[in-house]
Amino acid sequence: MTEETPGFEEQPDVPSEAAQTPDDAAKGAGSADKAGPAAPAGDLEQVALQAQLDQVRTALNERTADLQRLQAEYQNYRRRVERDRVTVKEIAVASLLSELLPVLDDIGRARDHGELVGGFKSVGESVETVVAKLGLQQFGKEGEPFDPLIHEALMHSYAPDVTETTCVQILQPGYRIGERTIRPARVAVAEPQPGATPGKGEGETAAPDEESGGPEEG
Repeated sequence: MTEETPGFEEQPDVPSEAAQTPDDAAKGAGSADKAGPAAPAGDLEQVALQAQLDQVRTALNERTADLQRLQAEYQNYRRRVERDRVTVKEIAVASLLSELLPVLDDIGRARDHGELVGGFKSVGESVETVVAKLGLQQFGKEGEPFDPLIHEALMHSYAPDVTETTCVQILQPGYRIGERTIRPARVAVAEPQPGATPGKGEGETAAPDEESGGPEEG
């Protein structure tokens, strides 16, 4: 006979998976849930980074356009300032030289009468040199066609040797700075003799009448 130990029962072998407690099963399910969304989370992060990059590029393009517009406005401002500066300078120089025109007229008349001699000659030539450096130019010559934009006719006459209205005498020379006329040239003008050509034609037609009248009288 075999003796059995009292109170001890032989337990059957249980698989390790079946031996897991409910807590262990819950933990395993939780870890499986965490491992599952790993790939979608990475995609979302990449999408967020791409959206941020697009926002940065948009902001950069806007700032670049603002900078270009600001630079263009600045260049236009510089051009306006430079143009205004040149205009103001020309106006100031023209105003100064306008006050000196009577002095230049006196110097010219003294030269025409042979009175520009000695120290006065040196002073006069110095004044003319200074105003020439400032851009003052004299114009107006005898024999040039009359132009109402640059000439002012003070005397008028007729002449048989001109074919158009012509400046025959310069009473006061004109002055300009660049394209700006400070004072027109004051001149005496002459126009073609009125009726000169028609009169010559009448004389030419009179000769045949006289010739034709001779035989009739005979």
